[in-house]
Amino acid sequence: MVDGETRMNKPFPIVVDIWSDVMCPWCAVGYRRFMEGAKLAGDAVDVTVRWMPFELNPDMPAEGVERVPYLARKYDRTREQVEDMQAQMNAAGEEVGFPMEWQGEGEAPPAMMWNTFNAHVLLRWALATHGPAEQTALKEAMLSAHFQRRRKISDRDVLLELVENCGLDREAASAALDNENMQLAVRADEQRGREGGITAVPTFVVNHKYGLQGAQEPENFAAALRKIAEMEEAPAS
Repeated sequence: MVDGETRMNKPFPIVVDIWSDVMCPWCAVGYRRFMEGAKLAGDAVDVTVRWMPFELNPDMPAEGVERVPYLARKYDRTREQVEDMQAQMNAAGEEVGFPMEWQGEGEAPPAMMWNTFNAHVLLRWALATHGPAEQTALKEAMLSAHFQRRRKISDRDVLLELVENCGLDREAASAALDNENMQLAVRADEQRGREGGITAVPTFVVNHKYGLQGAQEPENFAAALRKIAEMEEAPAS
């Protein structure tokens, strides 16, 4: 049994399930703010991140749609209002070190929205076969490819290229995309999220029971993590 003094000197282990979609810019911002909050929490916590599937647009066709007019229709906004929203989003991305403007050469292609189910299958596979760190590396590669390089995230070859660039096995990933059990696992995770009340992203679920919503400031995340660690460590009365 670990004595109280030894326990207090060790960071408290925390598992954070981040419900997220590759199409969500605030997921990229929120993750970076969350990790900065984990740093601010200092030695109080030892955080492990896992990415959970949430499809913002599950009925999106494989050929995709252009982002600005799609968002204008979806949220009943004018094109100018959507462009203003994106400017605010881009500023938030710059602030956390994830600029979302076109990073490639030449004229920027249209910013698109894509179907992300296959991306979630590969993230589920990466977690199951390689672990949380490798899954996070793949998630970040997908976010960068979508927002900064404007790659077609619904395209199988694009996804497998990202897998390979992360040092993971391309053939095994290709097999995972065709694996019905892996697909069912993603659907089951999505259902679990809905049943757990996940309706928006990013949502951070800490130790399976504490929910933190949205791209909050790092200080808010740090305070929440410290409080959760205190509650989790407190002896049952």
